[in-house]
Amino acid sequence: MHRGLIVQKFGGSSVANVERIQEVARRVVDYRRRGYDLVVVVSALGDTTDELVELANKINLHPSEREMDMLLSTGEQISVALLAMAVHKLGVEAISFTGAQGGIITDTSHTRARIIKINADKIKEELKKNRVVIVAGFQGVTLTQDITTLGRGGSDLTAVALAKELAARECEIYTDVDGIYTTDPRVEPHAKMIKEITYDEMLEMASLGAQVMQARSIEVAKKFDVPIHVRSSFSKNAGTLIIKEVKRMEDVVVTSVTINKKAAKITICSLPDRPGVAAKIFKKLSLEGVNVDMIVQNVSHTRQTDISFTVSKSALQKAMKVTRKAAANINAGQIIADEDIARISIVGVGMKSHPGVAATMFGVLAKKKVNIEMISTSDISISCIIKKRFAERAVRALHKEFGLGK
Repeated sequence: MHRGLIVQKFGGSSVANVERIQEVARRVVDYRRRGYDLVVVVSALGDTTDELVELANKINLHPSEREMDMLLSTGEQISVALLAMAVHKLGVEAISFTGAQGGIITDTSHTRARIIKINADKIKEELKKNRVVIVAGFQGVTLTQDITTLGRGGSDLTAVALAKELAARECEIYTDVDGIYTTDPRVEPHAKMIKEITYDEMLEMASLGAQVMQARSIEVAKKFDVPIHVRSSFSKNAGTLIIKEVKRMEDVVVTSVTINKKAAKITICSLPDRPGVAAKIFKKLSLEGVNVDMIVQNVSHTRQTDISFTVSKSALQKAMKVTRKAAANINAGQIIADEDIARISIVGVGMKSHPGVAATMFGVLAKKKVNIEMISTSDISISCIIKKRFAERAVRALHKEFGLGK
């Protein structure tokens, strides 16, 4: 009985060692024997990517991005081949592909490439031969045959893009947690699993620091309405469905609380208060590929003003270098970097129709004596930058206040 095509993605922790690779192979074979066609996307084994980055830095602290892609793409090549061998051993035909062999064509932005198109003919041919197709996640190739990678968490993007291209009935993302939680269960033991969540809420959570899914993969899923099922690779339990709309009770205002300790704040003091100054600085940052997150400008009572903005910690050195250069050209004052911050956010589609959510959030933080350094809002989220040492206390208090616990 033919049940249609499923794309499955297994993260690094799911294939961290030989036993786990064999466990994944058993799961894949079980699906195959139940009549599903399967395309399986795999990340590099365990911490391989981090180890390769470390190795590169020992050779050269500022390696070229092209060579980094060449190096990092080898991690997935190892895991797809090993998984194919494990599936063969269980008596099922399988074939492994690199991103390039899988037809994933990207632009030329090394280390953060975007998928332009997928030529899935080769995958389709192998599926017709009743083979399980195992594709390396996180990577692609440019039109001029240069290997590229899709940025951190890029295997999610590979899986969702393939699910769209192959018109799969579902995209299953296997990870080391049971699904999406109301907050990080390591921070708040009373966090509970969410059975269904909208693309919008998940996209907001992923952008705000929830580690479970890559934001770009959710954008693609939302655009093409690809249902995603986030599950644990260590159990058979149903996980969280990420879909267009969720039927919920009217009074659910906040769905989750997120925490991100990987942010840093840059403050430019004494900027001349005249039109176009901010534009010059942020244009330079964007040309250098630095993603800026929250921005706050102080109201000027003199002819000068301060601007603070946040970037990811990994981009801090680059951002400081660009900012110093840009600030010198416009006679700005001191530039201060602060890594001792965290961003905490509340997310929920219900916030659109419920006034007073921000007031509740700020009230909880005030009661806990937590000072807010920056605030940003969207239709369905409110984020605050606070000192890192208060972050977990704040998350637990907000989780309790909005009734998200078990």
